[in-house]
Amino acid sequence: MQIPEVYILAIESSCDDTAAAVLCNDKVLSNVVANQLIHNQYGGVVPELASRAHQQNIVPVIEAALKKANIKKEQLSAIAFTQGPGLMGSLLVGSSFAKSIALALQIPLIAVNHMHAHILAHFIDEDGFDKPSFPFLALTISGGHTQIVRVDDFFDLTIIGETTDDAVGEAFDKSAKILGLPYPGGPLVDKYAQLGNPKAFPFTKPKVPGLDFSFSGLKTAILYFIQKKKNENPEFITENLNDICASIQYTIIEILMDKLKMAVKETGIKQIAIGGGVSANSGIRNTLKETETKYGWKTYIPKFEYTTDNAAMIGIVGYQKFLSQKFETAEVVSKARIQF
Repeated sequence: MQIPEVYILAIESSCDDTAAAVLCNDKVLSNVVANQLIHNQYGGVVPELASRAHQQNIVPVIEAALKKANIKKEQLSAIAFTQGPGLMGSLLVGSSFAKSIALALQIPLIAVNHMHAHILAHFIDEDGFDKPSFPFLALTISGGHTQIVRVDDFFDLTIIGETTDDAVGEAFDKSAKILGLPYPGGPLVDKYAQLGNPKAFPFTKPKVPGLDFSFSGLKTAILYFIQKKKNENPEFITENLNDICASIQYTIIEILMDKLKMAVKETGIKQIAIGGGVSANSGIRNTLKETETKYGWKTYIPKFEYTTDNAAMIGIVGYQKFLSQKFETAEVVSKARIQF
């Protein structure tokens, strides 16, 4: 039986990347992202500047996605967009545009949870990448989120652990800032960590009950440690940068893995999928792959371009929602905070 072709135009605008993708069923035909470099000089995302840049980028990005996919807008089956979570001004640009296109073309409108999309990105049809089977555990790690999610079906997701304060991506970026590294610092910590000794400087792991995480205490410990060492030796960071980064990264990975091991023990589920911007981190990827031989887990690591914010992952949720006829009216509202 031949599956009818469903063409989804997906729009992602939750933070500082304007993205559009076209999917034919579960296959990505195009995935275009426009980055906003303006935030680098401020050491973080400035919400007002982000929403203005989305307004400038959204039309050319969507045009590029359609052109690259070799699809005319009249062939589209539905429009999917990020409803939340994210920056309200940024979300509104994407949702307003999505509503307008859906209305003009008289096709269904589909609202997508950004974190749901990071998890279902594993179901994009990509050569060389396996799709997990249900149930599995998803570790979603990004600049704004750190969660362990039990996934029993495409739309049956339960958060079983999450951060009580800072997200893991924030811990990486703030640690980088303490070391004087430019924004975004997380990838730089990863880069230098690969050249250093992960056990050079031990940091205490926070004691948090259950499957929840906490990173604010670690961040403070790193700050005090660096201040103390710089007082003793002003060149301490320069002389030990690789070892400092390796030690910070090692500690963060240990925190994540301790909770994952606990989650596997509690649920009996040994299929683990990671998603979110921090899943691009080489240390986390390597450590997770090692668990396959170490603990007998089956791990799923997404294609690199689907780890950071992108519209292809919005499109795959859109496709699954299209099959289930989970559509929205034009009254649907964007939400800065949203649960599954």
